[in-house]
Amino acid sequence: MEQMRKPFQGVLNIIRFNWHFYIIALGLILTVFFTSNYFEKSIQQLAFVICSIVFISTIISLSVSLYIYDISELYNLNWINQNNKENLIVNINAGFDETSHLLKAKFKNIEFVALDFYNPEKHTEVSIKRARKAYPPFPNTKQVETSNLKLDYNSADKVFVILSAHEIRNEIERIKFFKELYKIIKPTGEIYVTEHLRDFPNFLAYNLGFFHFYSKGAWLKIFKNADFTIKQEIKITPFISTFILNKNGNTF
Repeated sequence: MEQMRKPFQGVLNIIRFNWHFYIIALGLILTVFFTSNYFEKSIQQLAFVICSIVFISTIISLSVSLYIYDISELYNLNWINQNNKENLIVNINAGFDETSHLLKAKFKNIEFVALDFYNPEKHTEVSIKRARKAYPPFPNTKQVETSNLKLDYNSADKVFVILSAHEIRNEIERIKFFKELYKIIKPTGEIYVTEHLRDFPNFLAYNLGFFHFYSKGAWLKIFKNADFTIKQEIKITPFISTFILNKNGNTF
């Protein structure tokens, strides 16, 4: 597959879309560092420790993001199965689409549909708004609701939900969304759900930011409530998991 991503595109996008967090971190470091000079030595030492923790955790999170989004095999898509019998490929995003052009290039001469369930009233994160302004949507992307994907029953051979399902913050809505996926996927089809997990590796990488993700147990509960079974789990990196779901796979 031809190279479509620019060097360091992933980590630079993270800084670009979340620059307010880095400004806050820098402001905290400078404030603590300079104000500590007016206190006794023990307070200065504590301030140094605080500044060091904030600085090191920021560097670690950016380094891990560089590894995941720019160095790992996440975006080369070699972890996706192809059987040359697909007729319809669907890719679903939450307002920021980095994968449709890659998937379209991988599944050439196959009908491809990109869906966007972004709702500004529900998905209020400023990072998504900045991303939408910076990157135009994939051509002919269809705007949908999580409860209505506007596709025929049993029509899709593969559905991809890459780093977007966690943006559905309400559990009931997530279950309804996966029930919609169940309706549109063929009995022989596959759904790829790629996510960070709320686990120890992601805690080490993103600190309290890992609370933005959901645990593996939470995802298993959602899949089960939507009547999916897990065919395979792929660890693309220690920080990213892909669950391949179908209607007739292995049980939990």
